[in-house]
Amino acid sequence: MDIRAIMMGLAFAVMWSSAFTSARIIVADAPPMTALAIRFVISGLMAMGLARMLGQRIRLTRGQWISVVVFGVCQNALYLGLNFIAMQTIEAGFASIIASTMPLIVGLLGWVVFRDRLPMLAVVGLVVGFAGVALIMGSRISGGVDMYGLILCVIAAVALAVATLSVRTASGGGNLLMVVGLQMLVGAIALAPFALALEPFEVNWNTGLVAAFAYTTLVPGLAATWVWFELVQRIGAVRAATFHFLNPFFGVAIAAVLLGEQLGLLDVIGVAVVTVGILAVQLSKQKPAPVTADRAAT
Repeated sequence: MDIRAIMMGLAFAVMWSSAFTSARIIVADAPPMTALAIRFVISGLMAMGLARMLGQRIRLTRGQWISVVVFGVCQNALYLGLNFIAMQTIEAGFASIIASTMPLIVGLLGWVVFRDRLPMLAVVGLVVGFAGVALIMGSRISGGVDMYGLILCVIAAVALAVATLSVRTASGGGNLLMVVGLQMLVGAIALAPFALALEPFEVNWNTGLVAAFAYTTLVPGLAATWVWFELVQRIGAVRAATFHFLNPFFGVAIAAVLLGEQLGLLDVIGVAVVTVGILAVQLSKQKPAPVTADRAAT
């Protein structure tokens, strides 16, 4: 990786991880599903408008339409929707740790469901990563964490992993930004009936809410997606995914700084262990660079 790719990867990890803190601020003053559905509409239309300016059209392949529907429902409606609901009672840092285990869940489900062959490094990473999660969860459960919120976060992480595996052969081709915009609109459509039926529209308007909503819409919603696709185009999806190992650290750090969330010793140890596990799983997917004549000569 060159320095530009490293900076892009760090920027993506920070923006993705910060979404949990901004979501925690939003759900304190607004109904979660309603706020998220509105965010999807705004982000989706902006993404589609930008895609149109770049010459992209709504002419998708079968694989792209599968990606739109599966990710729109599983990633946007289920993963983000359940996390927004959970963060009414769960701390942002804890939610980000659970969400960060998605690469571990993908590796485990790929081995169990698709019979993927796992290198020894991946096996070690899975064991270490889930041990770290168990350490953190044990500490939080004994400390009286809200079990309903915890269960929602776990279901959300599994839903995102299932979506990732379901469309792992689909390609965005030249319409990636258009696909992302359509996925967001699908998420809004999936959430809207539940928001209308289950949530009263009661909003405590204040500066913090407006700022958090604008930030969530523009930064994790659009900027992070843009940076991610640029990074994938630059270094490939496998290498880009390595930056996910930073998400547990950034997630808890941002929540601690902006929300004043406290971390116990077991939380810190658990985050470090989960981070190592995710890194091991992602590194196991790397293919060694081919040995050229120049390299062989050195």
